[in-house]
Amino acid sequence: MNDTPGWASPGSAPSDGQEPDTSGAARPTEQPADQGSTDQPGTPSKWSKEQPPPAHWSAPSPPDAVPGQAAPPPPPPGPGWGGQHPGGPGGYGGGGYPGWGGPGGPGGPSGWGGNWGGPPPAAKPGVIPLRPLGIGEILDGAVSTMRTYWRTVLGISLTVAVVTEIAIILFQGFVLDDSSTTDTLNDSTATASEIGSALGTTLLSSGAVLFITLLGTIVATALLTTVTSRAVLGKPVTTAEAWRDARPQLLKLVGLTVLLPLIAVVIVAVGTVPGVVVGLAASGDAGIALAVIGGLGAGVVAVWLMTRFSLASPALMLEKQSVFKSMSRSAKLVSGSWWRVFGIQLLATIIANIMASIIVIPFAFLAGALSGDGITGFLDSEGGSLGWTFLIVSGIGSVIGSMLTFPITAGVTVLLYIDQRIRREALDLDLARAAGVQDYGTGAAGTTPGS
Repeated sequence: MNDTPGWASPGSAPSDGQEPDTSGAARPTEQPADQGSTDQPGTPSKWSKEQPPPAHWSAPSPPDAVPGQAAPPPPPPGPGWGGQHPGGPGGYGGGGYPGWGGPGGPGGPSGWGGNWGGPPPAAKPGVIPLRPLGIGEILDGAVSTMRTYWRTVLGISLTVAVVTEIAIILFQGFVLDDSSTTDTLNDSTATASEIGSALGTTLLSSGAVLFITLLGTIVATALLTTVTSRAVLGKPVTTAEAWRDARPQLLKLVGLTVLLPLIAVVIVAVGTVPGVVVGLAASGDAGIALAVIGGLGAGVVAVWLMTRFSLASPALMLEKQSVFKSMSRSAKLVSGSWWRVFGIQLLATIIANIMASIIVIPFAFLAGALSGDGITGFLDSEGGSLGWTFLIVSGIGSVIGSMLTFPITAGVTVLLYIDQRIRREALDLDLARAAGVQDYGTGAAGTTPGS
């Protein structure tokens, strides 16, 4: 076992005859075993001439110590060890050394000092400690990244959110005309073809808005992944550096982000098709029930798959993997920890949506108050064309909400990926070397209770 602070070799405990003085140095009260007689130079005159057998005593000072001088104080205990406690059976002699948990005496336990202390804390060069993380530490790491590197993080989020929201506002203002579509859907005399055409227009419009939002999310995720990975090492990164690092992988990230929702849609569609076929061929009620049951079952399968592939984005960005290879890496990392990954992702999504709602809802009411119909008209409206005032004011709220939610969702995903690799692949050793942590990995790494 290493003879370093925090470790003790068996049989190296100081004797019961040493008592620490006020200066912290050991003060001998009995003659050590290796002193042959009281005639040796520097032997204190008050030592007894009758000494115990040599086998049960250890030298009070190192071999090269000058006779007659007090032994140097013991090395300080490693961080995380217990405070002062007396020696005795299983301890370090009468009085003991301050802060040492020590192994037990004859027949006692050895190792990490029994119940007096625990392993030393893990190194923390950046926003997280280099060890398996708890839920709170993952969330705190995402927030700490945003707080510590706020210029880069909020600059990226604000730029992406502004560009995305401007595109959505222009698309809604110039391309979409909700008035005719809404009138058709609210008209009880409309034919099936008219209703189908209106529904198709609504889905197309919603899909276009979703696609613009998705592109913005892809860019923000790519840039913030680089920022968060550097924040783990305690190294800042500028927006230009993040863009230079993420740009080669953007097309692959676009393919991955489009492929995953497409897989989920196909799975849900396959689950509902039998019910639709039964409803058209035989009984409508039976078909609806079968479609609902099939859709719910397919939805569960889709959620299970999306969780297994939820770490594919950081794997693609940080490991420079291909789309399918990153999906395979994510499935491997999530395997055996599905519920944990799902719960943390769900919690982060709920927190991000609550934060966004706190910002967006007041702006939506303000937009309704500033528009022509007022708040009452905004609440009672069944659709219609949205005015520019409403679009701009509500868009400002959406920009602020996105600026806060992008770093949370992206940060949690990246830290989950790092946490799973630490647990499975000892990534903390590589991270410590990259961060310049000295002598990392020579002792046992700490763990997090409840993680």
